[in-house]
Amino acid sequence: MTAVASQPPLRDRVDRWLSADAAREAIALWAMCFGLIVVSFVIYQPMAKLVATLGFLYLPEASMRRRGEGFREYGVSLTPGRDEVRLTLTLLFVTVPLFIGGYWAFSEALPVLPKDVQGLIAPYTGRPHFEFRLPDRFAEWGIDQYFVVALPEEFFDRGFIQTRLRDAYPGGRTFLGARLGRAFWLTAILFALGHLAIFQVWRLGVFFPALMFGWLRERTGSVMGAAFLHGTFNLMVLVLEASFYGR
Repeated sequence: MTAVASQPPLRDRVDRWLSADAAREAIALWAMCFGLIVVSFVIYQPMAKLVATLGFLYLPEASMRRRGEGFREYGVSLTPGRDEVRLTLTLLFVTVPLFIGGYWAFSEALPVLPKDVQGLIAPYTGRPHFEFRLPDRFAEWGIDQYFVVALPEEFFDRGFIQTRLRDAYPGGRTFLGARLGRAFWLTAILFALGHLAIFQVWRLGVFFPALMFGWLRERTGSVMGAAFLHGTFNLMVLVLEASFYGR
């Protein structure tokens, strides 16, 4: 009588399937996190942000632990280097005026567009009227945007996803001191698509700052500068919304 070979446990088979290819692992974890956010948003919208934060922090942990890796290997460090600080501040000073000017021009142009187009590319209605305001509970928003939104997202996207995709696709061309290849572009695309989890089409615009965050990650080897820029830009949007639309 022929013996039937025993099958390994399902968990072991899944782990081997994921670890067989770094790109497969990265995309599988991204899809898992995206699905969890969509489900939580549909069931109870306020829960989606918490699910996203926990997913970004803890879904990669099993993979990291299996390989004996820590957060530092994925760009998380509490001691940023001098080069990272210099580049981050340079990008901040260069982009802030462009950001504000672009927002102003966009707000002025938006009311003249057809209503259905307005609804696709922005959440705003009516004509803007500028009066500088800070949003209510600004200090709380600051803690939220830096530590609940930006840092977990940057660890997950620029840290884990971009690193694993780079393991799969190590090539690329050097641009201003950073090697940018398939991993860089795929990460920016996945980051933008991930923002569709809460069904707002205009969020695809995050593809463009994602290019800056990804470049900084490759240039410095860290996600901390990208997390700082990410949180700062999010806060700037809140201030601009309050100032132009009283939101």
